[in-house]
Amino acid sequence: MSKIYGVGIMGAGNISAAYLRLAPLFKNLDVRAVADIRPEASGARAEEFGVAAQTPDELLQNSELDVIVNLTIPATHFSVSKDILSAGKHAYSEKPFVLSVEEGLQLKALADEYGLKVGSAPDTFLGGAHQQARAIIDSGQLGKIASGTMHVMSRGMEHWHPNPEFFFQPGGGPILDMGPYYVTNMISLLGPVARVTAFTGMARTEREVTAEGPMKGSFVKVRTPTTIHAILEFESGAIVTLGASWDVAANGHHNIELYGTDGSVFVPDPNFFNGDVTITDLAGNRELVTPWDHPFGVANQDFDKPNPRANYRNAGLSDMLDSIETGRKARCDLEVALHAVDVMTSILKSGETGQVITLSTTCERPAAFGPDDARALLK
Repeated sequence: MSKIYGVGIMGAGNISAAYLRLAPLFKNLDVRAVADIRPEASGARAEEFGVAAQTPDELLQNSELDVIVNLTIPATHFSVSKDILSAGKHAYSEKPFVLSVEEGLQLKALADEYGLKVGSAPDTFLGGAHQQARAIIDSGQLGKIASGTMHVMSRGMEHWHPNPEFFFQPGGGPILDMGPYYVTNMISLLGPVARVTAFTGMARTEREVTAEGPMKGSFVKVRTPTTIHAILEFESGAIVTLGASWDVAANGHHNIELYGTDGSVFVPDPNFFNGDVTITDLAGNRELVTPWDHPFGVANQDFDKPNPRANYRNAGLSDMLDSIETGRKARCDLEVALHAVDVMTSILKSGETGQVITLSTTCERPAAFGPDDARALLK
């Protein structure tokens, strides 16, 4: 790993602060500019982190940038990533990668034409806890994984996000907003999905914004399902249920549980890089696994809270840039991201039609990402 890639950030919203704050951890990337359609937003982020503030067009034309990170709203992910590739730069997108398989295939064709790389968040599955769970599964200790459950449930985004309207529009909802963390993690743990079926609905047709900010007290229309119950059949034969809802005040479910023929594993919240991994034997005896020495499992924020978190956003970007140098497949590459989109949009389609949907895409299971792989990316 020798080249340092110039990075631009397109979109100066909430998530941009994490990318800008954590980028200096990685040896092969250097964030040099940030752009937004709101000059005041890009100006504030630029001043906060000591980078250049530019217009979107200036960012696309900036010759010092090799790759642009697309942090715009989901509805514009496709068009902005297309603009990035057309400008001759590698593209890395926040989740969800795109909102349809067709959009993803168009980006693939464009990337292939120009010889460019495309990647997408989430990269939390590269975290120490999730890779340790994968190593346990791959060791055969739990036998064959036959089934499991995933649950991502809360009372919604309007209670904490100052501008939550886009969460409740097509392209949002718990499946396309939070689902990428769960689906991508499961692709890493079990491989690609073959078929899905689902029921979908919503508890309310409008939501009151209670978060502090200019929208407090206003109501936003709900135009996408906010409660989804789905079943995923993996190519491996494993059958996993998914419950995703923003209509739940409280629940007692574990984030991810996987059941093997010789034991089970409880995987922590895939929205974060770290967390507790618990395994059981065939008799049901539980063991809290001692965390291994993985750099992306080390807490680096929220030390004032009961559970300090590990946050290593840019890991997927750094791994993608490294793959340019080495010629290997990136772990957060277009193929994985597109398959995750296929899974999620097929779940929504199944909820609309009542059909079992056979997926039109597949992907290679991303390569394992052990402690040495993580250390190789860090300064």
